[in-house]
Amino acid sequence: MSYLEKLLNGVEVEWKTVDDIFYIKNGYTPSKSSQEYWTNGTNPWFRMEDIRKNGRVLSDSIQHVSDSAVKGQLIPENSLLMSTTATIGEHALVLVPYLTNQQITNFSLKTSFIDKVSIKYLFYCFFDFGKWCIENANKNGGLSIIGTNKLKEYTIAIPSLEIQQKIVAILDSFTELTAELTAELTAELTARKMQYSYYREKLYTFDKNKVQHLPMDDESIGVFQRGKRFVKTDLISEGVPVIHYGEMYTHYGTWADKTKSFLSEELVKNKNLRVANKGDVVIVAAGETIEDIGMGTAWLGDEGVVVHDACFSYKTTLNPKFVAYFTRTKQFHDQIKKHISSGKISAINANGLGKAIIPVPSKEEQERVVSILDKFDVLTNSISEGLPKEIELRKKQYEYYRDLLLTFPKNNLE
Repeated sequence: MSYLEKLLNGVEVEWKTVDDIFYIKNGYTPSKSSQEYWTNGTNPWFRMEDIRKNGRVLSDSIQHVSDSAVKGQLIPENSLLMSTTATIGEHALVLVPYLTNQQITNFSLKTSFIDKVSIKYLFYCFFDFGKWCIENANKNGGLSIIGTNKLKEYTIAIPSLEIQQKIVAILDSFTELTAELTAELTAELTARKMQYSYYREKLYTFDKNKVQHLPMDDESIGVFQRGKRFVKTDLISEGVPVIHYGEMYTHYGTWADKTKSFLSEELVKNKNLRVANKGDVVIVAAGETIEDIGMGTAWLGDEGVVVHDACFSYKTTLNPKFVAYFTRTKQFHDQIKKHISSGKISAINANGLGKAIIPVPSKEEQERVVSILDKFDVLTNSISEGLPKEIELRKKQYEYYRDLLLTFPKNNLE
C-alpha cells in the first residue's frame, strides 16, 4: 500500500456545504468619480489581474482604496476569493484584510470552523469547486455568472485537522516542485526560442554581392492576392477548407496541409471566394497590434484553401516554407511596420507587404535553410514534442495527485 493509500485509508470525513463553512460576500468597485476613494489608499482592492500577475497566494494588490471607500468591514485575512462572473472559477488565498471588485466573491471562515479547518486545505479544495462553478454557471444572456445561492450548495469533505495538514504539506511540496520544474523548463524553452530566433535571423542574412535580394512583389518571385470576406458564423465542421484570419494567430504555424474550419461549397461559389493553392503562402494582414501583422503560413495541402479578406495569398516561385519562415523574422517586420496603419485594428495592404526585400538564394540553399528551421520549429513550438509537452505533463501529474488527495467517498455524506 502506497503512502497516499495509507494516509487516506479509512479516513472519516464530514461533508459540509460552502454555506456551512463560510461567510460569503460579493465585491464592489468604489465610485471612480470620487477621487478621495482612489488617492493615497492603503486597503488592497483585488481584481482578476492580481491573480494573473501575482499568483494564487496574495499579500498585496495592484490597486488600493482609501478608508473612506470601505463599506462596512474589510474581508478578513486568510480568506479565499473566486471569480464568479465571466472568467469563472479562478481563485486565490489572501493573507491580508482586503476588498475586491464585483467580479469576485469572497469566502471567509465562520467562527465555528476557524479551529476545525485549514484555510490552505480549503484553498486546494477550491480547484475542484472552481470546475463545479463553471459547470453550474448560468450562461443565459451570453455572460456566465454563478449566484451566491448556487455557490452555497457545493459540498466539501472535511477530514480531521491532522489529515488536512498532512494533505496540505504534500500539496505544498508538489506545488513548489512543480513551480520550480516549470520555471526551469520554461526558462529552457525561452532560451531555445531565443536561440531559434538568433539562427533564423542569421540564416536569412546573405551577402548582397553574392545573393540577389528582391521586393516581394517583384513579378519574378511572387504575386499577392487579397482574400474575400466571409464571417465566423459561416464556418462549419466539414466542406471546403478555409483559413480565417483569426486562426492565423491561434492555430497555424509556418505550414499547414489541413484546416481547422470549412465553408459550404454553395457559399464559396455564391460569394466567388478566393483560394490559395498548394505552394502558396497565406499571410495575415490585420490584427490588434503591429507585431501581429505579416505572419505567413505555407499551404501544402493538395486541395486549395479559401482565404479570408484580412489575409493575402502569396503565389511564389520560391520555396513556400522559406517565405513563411522569412515572414517571422525581425528583418521582415522591421521593413513592413512602417507601412502598417494603426487603429483599433492594425492592417497592411499588398503594396506595403510587397515593398519588403527578401533574399533569393538558390533552390538548394532555400531547402537547406528550411530543413534547419524545421528542426528548430519542432523543438520549440510543437505541442506534441519537446519541452512544451514536458511542462504540460508535469502540470497534469500535479493535478492528478491533488485530485487524488482531495477525493473522499461520499458515503460519509450526512
